[in-house]
Amino acid sequence: MRFDVITLFPDLFAPFLANGVTRRAFETGQVEVVLWNPRDFAEGNYRRVDDRPFGGGPGMVMMAEPLSACLDAALAARGAAAPVVLFSPIGEALRHEAVQNWAAGEGAVLVCGRYEGIDQRFIDARVTHQLSLGDFVLSGGEVPAMALLDAVARLQPGVLGDEASHIQDSFNPALDGLLDCPHYTRPEQWRGQGVPPVLLSGHHEQIERWRRDQRLAITLLKRPELVEAARAAGRLSAADEKALLKKL
Repeated sequence: MRFDVITLFPDLFAPFLANGVTRRAFETGQVEVVLWNPRDFAEGNYRRVDDRPFGGGPGMVMMAEPLSACLDAALAARGAAAPVVLFSPIGEALRHEAVQNWAAGEGAVLVCGRYEGIDQRFIDARVTHQLSLGDFVLSGGEVPAMALLDAVARLQPGVLGDEASHIQDSFNPALDGLLDCPHYTRPEQWRGQGVPPVLLSGHHEQIERWRRDQRLAITLLKRPELVEAARAAGRLSAADEKALLKKL
């Protein structure tokens, strides 16, 4: 799959693409990333890509024409149509199910906004999807773009050291959409705190029940709506319901 990223700061992506576990997806081409700078498509000696907003107000607004010309070049290089994604506070919250869909697709063009915003005419005419990381504002779309690329890359075969790793992630359907349980490693005692005895028992059935109970308890405490969603989908067993009753 291929992601074309339109950004005024392509250098921000260099260390991201070259480090970490997910770099395997980028190095092998499982997830191809091509960077485009709209300033290269701006006119005039100063290659201006922003201007003051009509109606007054603070900040600057990214101009539609350099972005549109940049997008045309990216789509031409792809040789086919593709979703055009803008990261925006009004966008749909990025969730695991959506990440899975992107990970199974052919990629997209990711538009990273900056300044006070982007000329709405470009958004209306060219953007097909808007995504958000949450109810807060960032300085630009580069961090959300990296978040999506990272989430997609780690779902590609062979990227993680253990193929079962992402299956145990929070929100994964394999966990019925619940949050993950706590994890422990050596030493057995750390600053007066021990490891739950069941994890040292070697009794795999009891360990899995403990982990399931922990997932249920943490999700009930932190994200109760996920428990209700699992219940509504018929994913909770009698043992699950019994564990939840103990926490109420």
